[in-house]
Amino acid sequence: MNEVVAKQKAVAELMRISPLADELAERFAEAGHQLYLVGGSVRDVLLGRQSSDLDFTTDARPDRVLAIVADWADAVWEVGIAFGTVGVTKKGSLLEITTFRADSYDRVGRKPEVTFGDTIDGDLLRRDFTVNAMAIDLSTKTFVDPHGGLEAVRSKVLDTPATPQESFADDPLRMLRAARFAAQLGFTPAPRVVDAMTSMAGEIDRITAERVQAEVSKLLLADDPAPGIELMVDTGLAERVLPEVPGMRLAIDEHHQHKDVYQHSLTVLRQAIDLEKTHEPTSSPDLILRLAALLHDIGKPATREFQDGGGVSFHHHEVVGAKMVRKRLRALKFSKEIITDVSQLVFLHLRFHGYGNGEWTDSAVRRYVTDAGDLLPRLHKLVRADCTTRNRRKAAALQATYDQLEERIARIAEAEDLAKVRPDLDGNEIMKLLGLPPGPQVGQAWKFLKELRLDRGPLEYDDAVVELRAWAAAEGIAPPE
Repeated sequence: MNEVVAKQKAVAELMRISPLADELAERFAEAGHQLYLVGGSVRDVLLGRQSSDLDFTTDARPDRVLAIVADWADAVWEVGIAFGTVGVTKKGSLLEITTFRADSYDRVGRKPEVTFGDTIDGDLLRRDFTVNAMAIDLSTKTFVDPHGGLEAVRSKVLDTPATPQESFADDPLRMLRAARFAAQLGFTPAPRVVDAMTSMAGEIDRITAERVQAEVSKLLLADDPAPGIELMVDTGLAERVLPEVPGMRLAIDEHHQHKDVYQHSLTVLRQAIDLEKTHEPTSSPDLILRLAALLHDIGKPATREFQDGGGVSFHHHEVVGAKMVRKRLRALKFSKEIITDVSQLVFLHLRFHGYGNGEWTDSAVRRYVTDAGDLLPRLHKLVRADCTTRNRRKAAALQATYDQLEERIARIAEAEDLAKVRPDLDGNEIMKLLGLPPGPQVGQAWKFLKELRLDRGPLEYDDAVVELRAWAAAEGIAPPE
């Protein structure tokens, strides 16, 4: 397909999937203004990706945009109006209309000095990548592509309209966006983009942790995050953002052969993504599982010990790793819930390896389930994904053993409602039987009974009372007469 035909097809497809664009263009034309469909909307049509969110650009200033859409839109909001963007919803679609920009940057922070432009070419030049610097003139239905974006889409190359040094100096977050697009779209950065990312990696420190976290999260939720992670590591960006990831690249020498932890972690991440789709309960892309898969072994470098005979050990790396995860995710401003869940998965991911050939007692199975809590489905997937051995017989045996563990969990859960494991006596009953007021001793008794419940399963009421009284006697607590 030649370039002219490809452009015509892109225009026709965008008009087909978005009759709203035509409606909006008519209103702008009647008001004497230009309107272009621009950026990711155009790129995604060329890639066969669909979205109900559309981006437009116009020569109309924000106050004029507001006047044009006021009696047409279902809703209008002005959150981004200081940057020239007016948000609109219409028939379930989200539309953003931004005045041509010709911003300048002080190259100290990230926020530009907002300057409105007068031409589409000037607006496209300031965009991050050529694949996002294409537009469709909605009044003439013509394709606008001054920087070769169409060819870049065809060849899956990520390049910048201006020089990458200028682009990244203006907005260093674009370097992380390059990694995200490598993951999301399967694009390969041009050599000059890689060179600029490598030499300018330290500039990412100008960006707030919240913005960095948002890009990292989007990258991890891609169909295959590994190319984006590898680009971050290879250019040095990861050293500034997630230094624990490149830190897993352990040197392997002729005397101490062992698995490369970094590559192993990328494999675990990919396998966890596969299990999202295939292992019940299946799920949409799961940021918590993916963070845990990528970071589950970050404690290994700090716990590595070389042993006589060429062996290597990483004792308690799950404990150290869980602490490292909490520290890193806090620095990246992840939510408290995400930090808690990811660190707990990292802490628990090795527990299964004590299961052997099914030697765990029912008590140990209960504890596994109770410690995992709501994270149990994710823990199942993480543990299975962590099996990366190339020995097919060993891999099959590990998976079969975990199948057996899941079956045991299901049997015990059905009999005992493991999701709600609680002591056989509640706090009120404990206080009544032992004559205690509310306080720490009641909590200690409750904890004792819960441990007993985990060890022995449900007890009859009389048996639980006997055990409680025996514990109280050992603790020097005299029950009422």
